[in-house]
Amino acid sequence: MPVVLFIQQLVKWIGEKSAWLNLVLIFLICLDVLQRYLFNQTFNWLIELEWHFFGLLFLLGSAYTLQQDKHVRVDVFYSGFSESKKAAVDLVCTVLLLIPWCIVGIMTCYKYASNSLYIREGSPNPGGLPAIYIIKFCIVLCFFLILLQAISMIVNQTKTLLK
Repeated sequence: MPVVLFIQQLVKWIGEKSAWLNLVLIFLICLDVLQRYLFNQTFNWLIELEWHFFGLLFLLGSAYTLQQDKHVRVDVFYSGFSESKKAAVDLVCTVLLLIPWCIVGIMTCYKYASNSLYIREGSPNPGGLPAIYIIKFCIVLCFFLILLQAISMIVNQTKTLLK
């Protein structure tokens, strides 16, 4: 299916590109450490930027982690299941748990981010970052990408069950 292939490629592309945020994060942390130890000062905006990039790594990489089946799972029984039994368990869990929680996350976080945008929320810290709502909308994007990946997984799991 072209839609499923598009979803898989999109999630993979975002996941792989977001991995480069590690380099940015390493640079920011090194800059912060140098500022502290060489000049005995730090900046609130730099510390907040570190946290935002750290958060973006997880937000943008979560759907890709799910796609690659690298997420945390309790494999006590699951690892011994046949492929069709694994697909059945994954299908039930995706439909009953993952998709509803993605929808709840999208609705809740969208309201949270919209309120932040409405008041043009910035950091409460002196010298902190403006436009905190941008990172809050990234939370919505994360849940949306996971939801897309869940749809892709349902199609693949159904194919496995119908073989």
